Amino acid sequence: MAQPAAPAPAANRAVAVVDIGSNSGRVAVFGVEDDGHLRILASTRASLRLVRDLDVRHRFGPEAVERTLDALRDFRAIALGAGAKQILAVATAAVREAENGDALIDRIRREVGIDVQVIDGEREAHLGFVGAVRGLPVESGVAFDMGGGSLQLTRFRLRKRVRSWSLPLGSLRLSDGFISSDPPRRGEIRRLQAHVRELLARTRIGRLEGGESLVGTGGTVRNIAKVDRRRRPYPIVRLHGYVLTRRRTDEVAAWIASSRLRDRERIPGLSEERGDSIVGGSLGVQALMDELGAAELHVSGQGVREGLASSAVSDELPPPREVRDASVAGLVLRFSGWNPSAAVRRAAVSGAILRALERRAGAEVQEALAHAAAVLDVGRSVDFFDRHQHVARILLATDLNGFSHRLVALTASIVHNAGDEDAGVKPYAPLLDAGDRRAVERAAVVLALADDVEERCHPGVPLSPSISVRKQSVVLVVPELLGWRPRRIGERFRQAFDRELVVGTGVERAPG
Repeated sequence: MAQPAAPAPAANRAVAVVDIGSNSGRVAVFGVEDDGHLRILASTRASLRLVRDLDVRHRFGPEAVERTLDALRDFRAIALGAGAKQILAVATAAVREAENGDALIDRIRREVGIDVQVIDGEREAHLGFVGAVRGLPVESGVAFDMGGGSLQLTRFRLRKRVRSWSLPLGSLRLSDGFISSDPPRRGEIRRLQAHVRELLARTRIGRLEGGESLVGTGGTVRNIAKVDRRRRPYPIVRLHGYVLTRRRTDEVAAWIASSRLRDRERIPGLSEERGDSIVGGSLGVQALMDELGAAELHVSGQGVREGLASSAVSDELPPPREVRDASVAGLVLRFSGWNPSAAVRRAAVSGAILRALERRAGAEVQEALAHAAAVLDVGRSVDFFDRHQHVARILLATDLNGFSHRLVALTASIVHNAGDEDAGVKPYAPLLDAGDRRAVERAAVVLALADDVEERCHPGVPLSPSISVRKQSVVLVVPELLGWRPRRIGERFRQAFDRELVVGTGVERAPG
């Protein structure tokens, strides 16, 4: 039934990816760039529930087939409407197990005009791994994709796949197979989780070691994360990069499993159509975390679709810092107000000042300041005077890859505080706390100073700042600086670093 892999899409072209899953179908249209960065252009999903037909009669009934064909017609319209020149389509567990899976694929080809490749469990696991891990700052561990019919697992080391497994432990399959009461009885919960642990033990996947991470993707994982995020103030809307602790996962799973279906569907953050499958899925995630000894779960908002799109360019996962830099580069190019020359000059000045004044500044703060310097001009495309707040909001809302949520919050907070010295870190809790305030304030002052300097130099000219740190003062000399006068930034600098700021220009000699 499997078909040859589709050819790679051209760089910087729109490519649509269709995923016919056991529980739902999805289409996503991506702009694939030269560096492998994916920019989402359009997306939609449809509830298919194919595995439910499969487990009852081992084949798809007429209603399931028509439901799938209707969804694929809509997906094709979305793809063409977004300008996709190529549609890559895959089908997973339910289609490969169904007696009439070939017939469904043939009808899709004839009636919809989409060639669907039915992939085996190992290929599905690999694509899920590539998609889930590429955009997260993790190096080694286990990645899993919980669909409606199956659970794909991949152990990876240094961002390379070591081994993959596919198990019949999807959320809808677990719910239908073990849960008959509403809400489920304790015995049902015990039997379900014992079954999950038994099948996991057979893989001999082993427990997580020090420094390894557990990465999860799929609708079940994202819904658990969405419910948890809605339970507290949280500054970042997107789920990609969200971290679920084991305690919080247990609390959400207990809430879901103790609720009746009619109440479950009203839980804030839970998709209504997942009310029947989320119980088995959340209990399965608990059992998986138990078996691996995972203290936390890194949630990926990406999976098979992103894995298929990026694998068409390269199967190699670049280091997280390269992914972050490419993601920032993709972000700034969306805004006409962004000035690449100014960004480079601002980063050079701010980096030099921070290195001279904060020799112990951590790599995290240094990188956040570099990203803040790079994106600051994005705000000019919205409003010059409130540009700092606009940039902070954009950072919190956009699809940055390779970033932890903490690094996003740190970068946004530095930009925000550069424009508003009273902003503090409270708007970024719980990702930042009082212990981060001093580092943020200092980096924000450095960014504001670098921005003031950069805009007072001839455009396009590289800057060559020099910094002399003295007992009671800091002397910053920028030969390319055309003029300077004392301003509020001097007082902010003194409060942050307990030294006077002296700025020397190219037309005057700095005090000795």
